Amino acid sequence: QMQLVESGGGLVQAGGSLRLSCAASGGTWSTYAMGWFRQTPGQEREFVAAVSRIARNTGYADSVKGRFTISRDNAKNTVYLQMNSLKPEDTARYYCAARTDSWTNNYYTRSGDYAYWGQGTQVTVSA
Repeated sequence: QMQLVESGGGLVQAGGSLRLSCAASGGTWSTYAMGWFRQTPGQEREFVAAVSRIARNTGYADSVKGRFTISRDNAKNTVYLQMNSLKPEDTARYYCAARTDSWTNNYYTRSGDYAYWGQGTQVTVSA
């Protein structure tokens, strides 16, 4: 059973940066594709970024492309989300997600594609 724990959220001014981390345990890390999603109250969970099993391929929501970078450290069983040039509209709770995958190069952008979720970490960007 994969377990995911996010960290790194907080309060930052617009234009600032944060790096979120998601530490995984309980599964064979290299068999999982990973993703980041975010959610604000009353809204559906929104895709942010995803990475394939061996980090060969990544995908981003248009709203974060060029500002956010997803990466994974397969030696540390951790996936990261580097967030730069943050905007107030990036304020949300950010969730890490994982799914097993037979394909090494696929990444997934729908929340329903993922079987495992962390508890989330809050990111608040002030104007």
